[in-house]
Amino acid sequence: MAGQSGPLVIVGGAEDKTGECRILRRFVELGGGKNARVLVITVATKLPVEVGAEYIDVFQRIGVEDVRTFDVSHRDAANAASAIQMIEQATCIYFTGGDQLRITKLLGGTRVDAALHEAHHRGVVLGGTSAGASMMSSTMIVDGQAETNPRPSIVDMAPGMEFLDGCVIDQHFAQRGRLGRLLSAVAQYPHHLGLGIDEDTAVVVRDHVLQVIGRGAVSIVDAGKVTYSNLDRVRRDESLALCGVQLHMLPEGCGFLLRDRKPIPDFEQWLHRKELSS
Repeated sequence: MAGQSGPLVIVGGAEDKTGECRILRRFVELGGGKNARVLVITVATKLPVEVGAEYIDVFQRIGVEDVRTFDVSHRDAANAASAIQMIEQATCIYFTGGDQLRITKLLGGTRVDAALHEAHHRGVVLGGTSAGASMMSSTMIVDGQAETNPRPSIVDMAPGMEFLDGCVIDQHFAQRGRLGRLLSAVAQYPHHLGLGIDEDTAVVVRDHVLQVIGRGAVSIVDAGKVTYSNLDRVRRDESLALCGVQLHMLPEGCGFLLRDRKPIPDFEQWLHRKELSS
């Protein structure tokens, strides 16, 4: 992986931790398999000890010997030399769920923030579930209403940690009926793709190519070719009109070209053709 940014494993929450653990196994595989050095960052949760212990147990059960946890309850800890050392030693780093604003509030602009980006650029795998998924993008959803029609007022946005450009990520997507709020987000940021990731489902992103794994699906909302929007004239609590929005539903086995904004219906076949042409 030297000279190439590491993969991102972005999980829609509620990943399997008791059965086959396919998503977490894939995460570990990308980071060195049984030789992986996993660092679990619990900054998003208010229960870091309990959540950290759960992930240590899961990763050890699937064969990882070197698993450590790291929590930040104040910004001073995110500037400590010991924290930087833990990041430098890891081959894969996983963010747990909780509150994505805690991640940006406690890590943003710190030495840990810089070390995480440096690690990713040198090939370390970064993963995150739920809040740890939302924070991956440069602009993130921090709150919003579910199971409702799109309106500007139903979604709150904030800067993310900027590991993935050009996307807005929502999680627990089908299970919590979040299509309306993702549409509201991309209506306000049409240059971003909206990624709605179901539970126990993940996207693996490498070199601007997305692959879907897991038991659910990923909904990709593309407002780049919208032909009409009333965003500039409605009040925040009024309904949005959006014409020409593209919606792609991608289960496991599919993928997406993020730069070209094109779906890949058969990822393995696409990958085979790409290898033959290279």
